[in-house]
Amino acid sequence: MAKDKNFYFNALKGQAEYAQKASQKLVSILEGFNYETLSNQLEQMHEIENAADGLNHDILKKLAREFITPIDREDIIEMVHRLDDIVDYIEDVLQQLYMYDVRELNENVLPFARIMEKSSTALCEALAEFHNFKKSTTLNQKLIDVNDFEEDADVLYMKTIRELYLEHSDDAVYIMKWSNVFLRMERCVDAAENVADMVATIALKNS
Repeated sequence: MAKDKNFYFNALKGQAEYAQKASQKLVSILEGFNYETLSNQLEQMHEIENAADGLNHDILKKLAREFITPIDREDIIEMVHRLDDIVDYIEDVLQQLYMYDVRELNENVLPFARIMEKSSTALCEALAEFHNFKKSTTLNQKLIDVNDFEEDADVLYMKTIRELYLEHSDDAVYIMKWSNVFLRMERCVDAAENVADMVATIALKNS
């Protein structure tokens, strides 16, 4: 049972590590943004997403074969899907930039991506402690950190969308493009918060 227990906690941590890797990749791309290389960078991001999907399938396949799990089966399934959402939204951001043929970045996109990176890193650290949720002295603070980053993202999202309409009211296409990009970024941080909230709930139920 100990081995099986470690599998699920390690696999969930592995999913979070893919989210962290994807967010770091996004920040790196935006820091050195070049629309001419975006197609190749999108392929690199898709490789991360594919690897994350592979781990998701492994977890669900193992879950389908087992009757006893360290935490509720439904909770594991829900966490798998929510962690998958984070990587999907990060890839979506890059896909939006590519599809809209963005050649110059909005000034708020890199700061937002850095919040995404901080959020996924804090979540990764939280899930590294999840297996020890009954005794961990750092898990709760990591979950709080994820929630704090979500609040930072909310503030930046409102500021950014307001600026789009105030400063680009004569350019509906620009507003549409960047509204869609920032919506994906906001959803990514929301998804991380959802996972953190779920970890807190699971820990409470099983303590």
